[in-house]
Amino acid sequence: MTILCVRFQLPPMYEAALPGLLGLLEEFTPVVEALPPDGALADLRGAERYFGRTAVELAAVIRVRALALHGVDCAIGAGPGPMLARMALRDARPGVTRVLPAGPDGIAGLPVTALPGVGTATARTLCEYGLDTLGRVAAAPLSTLQRLVGGRAGRELHEKASGVDRGRVVPNGVSRSLAEEHRFDRDELNPEHHRRALVCAAEELGVRLRAVGKVCRTLTLTVRYADRSATTRSRTLPEPTAHSPALTRTAYDLYDALALQRARVRAIALRAEGLSPAEQASHQLTFDPVDERVRRIEEVADRARAKFGPRAVMPGRLAA
Repeated sequence: MTILCVRFQLPPMYEAALPGLLGLLEEFTPVVEALPPDGALADLRGAERYFGRTAVELAAVIRVRALALHGVDCAIGAGPGPMLARMALRDARPGVTRVLPAGPDGIAGLPVTALPGVGTATARTLCEYGLDTLGRVAAAPLSTLQRLVGGRAGRELHEKASGVDRGRVVPNGVSRSLAEEHRFDRDELNPEHHRRALVCAAEELGVRLRAVGKVCRTLTLTVRYADRSATTRSRTLPEPTAHSPALTRTAYDLYDALALQRARVRAIALRAEGLSPAEQASHQLTFDPVDERVRRIEEVADRARAKFGPRAVMPGRLAA
């Protein structure tokens, strides 16, 4: 086991602590990939030889140092590659490092949804044909998988279900981002309530971006379910923007693409990524007077919020 996937138990929206925690990992290896808002991948191949300890033993040291120096516990998954380490983290809990070995045997009994990149629609298609576990997917003919999910996707699915992990840890820094999360008081089934939460999050993100003079290039949606699993999808915007209606439209598109049916949703989060100064961003003119009026109204609304409070102006859908 050479790769660790670490999820720090940070309070919601407390990303400011992540750079310091990444620095803790970098004391063991320079090959650290940040996974905002609260995680990271670490390649410990060199560290195992240098410290004379296995990756699992080093994981225990990392957890103790995170608790002692930062007061933050963590859950850790370990595997021979990034994919398997991520899958191991799915069932990990603080204090115990979950390990998945190389090869298909260690993951054969896992559901297809445990595989990174397999969303609700793909899992539903596979389950309709009895391919509900990774062992059954690995045993299925490649041609069958390609007919079900497509040529390239079928080949990648067959490889991953067979334990083939071609990923690698790419060192990076913490991506500059802003996030908004809405937690429901109870597990929410109503899609209209989900969409209302999306409007609220997109509106708040737009306000925060405009307040700091930034625009975002990518929007990421994370839906957390009652069973503590989550689905994350990202989309690159046509142009960098902080315009709330544009963010809302993209959030709706991401949500609709999940094709959730009677899903028990615990929380919905939106993250604006790829931030850059607004004055450096270009805006495609539409010659649409309605769009121009909406943007002017948005500027006036921002001034009203700054003077009278964040709830002084809000979309009519949220005021109901």
